[in-house]
Amino acid sequence: MPRLPIIALAALLPIAAHGADRVTGAAWATRSEVLATHGMVATSQPLATQVGLDVLQRGGTAVDAAIAANAALGLMEPTGNGIGGDLFAIVWDAKTRKLHGYNGSGRSPQSLTLQWFKDNGYSKIPSFGPLPVSTPGAVDGWFALHGRFGKLPMKDLLAPTIAYARDGFPVSELIAYYWERSVPRLREWPGFLEQFTIDGRAPRKGEIWKNANLAHTLETIAKGGRDAFYRGDIARTIGTYMQANGGFLSSADLAAHRGEWVEPVSTNYRGVDVWELPPNGQGIAALQMLNILEGYDLKSYGFGSPEHLHLFVEAKKLAFEDRAKYYADPDFARAPVTRLISKEYAAERRKLIDMDKAATTVAAGEFKTQGDTIYLTTADRFGNMVSLIQSNYRGMGSGMAPTGLGFILQDRGEMFVLKEGHANTYAPGKRPFHTIIPAFVTKDGEPWLSFGVMGGDTQPQGHALIVSNLVDFGMNLQEAGDAPRLQHDGSTSPEGQATPMSDGGTIELETGFDYATVRALMRKGHKLRYADGAFGGYQAIGRDAKSGVYSGASEGRKDGQAAGY
Repeated sequence: MPRLPIIALAALLPIAAHGADRVTGAAWATRSEVLATHGMVATSQPLATQVGLDVLQRGGTAVDAAIAANAALGLMEPTGNGIGGDLFAIVWDAKTRKLHGYNGSGRSPQSLTLQWFKDNGYSKIPSFGPLPVSTPGAVDGWFALHGRFGKLPMKDLLAPTIAYARDGFPVSELIAYYWERSVPRLREWPGFLEQFTIDGRAPRKGEIWKNANLAHTLETIAKGGRDAFYRGDIARTIGTYMQANGGFLSSADLAAHRGEWVEPVSTNYRGVDVWELPPNGQGIAALQMLNILEGYDLKSYGFGSPEHLHLFVEAKKLAFEDRAKYYADPDFARAPVTRLISKEYAAERRKLIDMDKAATTVAAGEFKTQGDTIYLTTADRFGNMVSLIQSNYRGMGSGMAPTGLGFILQDRGEMFVLKEGHANTYAPGKRPFHTIIPAFVTKDGEPWLSFGVMGGDTQPQGHALIVSNLVDFGMNLQEAGDAPRLQHDGSTSPEGQATPMSDGGTIELETGFDYATVRALMRKGHKLRYADGAFGGYQAIGRDAKSGVYSGASEGRKDGQAAGY
């Protein structure tokens, strides 16, 4: 009998630590769902949740609360987001009874070309520094969302964060951990040490952090509106700073930026409609996975069974090969979205799955065609709900912190490939392939769930896991997020670009899965490893269509909180 691969013992232990002693609910649940009738906010930082909740209690809409909470997170969780990054959102508008999508991703600098990278010997775009910087779209996204669905003045929405930035707040545990890890790799970039450390080190858990520069920047935006960021002194400061430090992003790039309203796309999974945004994001990968999984009776196999996990991983492999080949800025390469998320295509792809053997290589489908983050969700007393995700990428972003502005520019440009003919090939004025994706679920035409899962390639896998946990295994919102997770790492690209699998990849497991399951997966040919902390973060708000009661969840992997009133 062949020798089985070795897996760290920690991955085999039962999940007895955080939930096994609860009187009710699943053994892994960290807490009960939060229930409320008037409004709900779920974010990855409790102070940001309270900022959003206060906006709702003052009569603000779900969009108002989302903007206020997002601004607070940019200050309080700079390890995941900030106004130097991009934003995507799905909004349920109770008045029109319709979902609205917003793609707030920024484009590459017009003055930087593929030929420049070739001439200077680059085979890939660096992870940090000036070269991966693309135009930040978050502030534009705030004003676009607010213009259509906001109620309270923008200055009132930004005021709490301005006060916290000026007066200070205590840094929470997990954020302090990631901040400390970020300093060594970003310290060389101009403006970072001066604006994001205390005497060259990260702030510690419980230490008061202030950011007077960000307070001033947000005050400027509150007074001058969107154009204060994209056409005023802020844009000129960014342009001057980038030019002085080997960058290409200019004030003209900022002035030209506009996000866009897009139509969300969906598939029906066993009676619920799961909604994602179309590319340049990766949301439809979750829909592709669910379509494939729908052909199997996962409930009969049981949560965490070898069959359940094997099928999930094999479905992921198939979806991600299409992701690597087709997902890109639709202005440059339009993916065959309708075909990719069709039931017929899923049936074809499902035939490639062997119940007894892990695939080592799979190919993308053939068509004639034309990855750190924050996630938050809000709901108000009017029935509006917002699913919003925002990120700098790679935690704190590029490390490029423009002089005196108090934020770091994103490094999303790293997601481009430097290969001619690829859908996601670098080009001036192009939006990169994007990992951050908000999600929404409706049932019988009514809003049922607003949710997201943070973390690069984890996100579409996490979306599919959450939906399956709820629908197939009958979990509640909190249980669905706290349940032990796996993710499949099949990228051959160390920089996290959307590249195809070459060797079957590796399943990363959290603690909580039975050793019998682990052993059965090994025998099917899967490679496994224990991974610490690489499973994203989850926030969710559900709505009962009959009673109107909101339920909120925020998982224990982050510092977050769900709260309602």
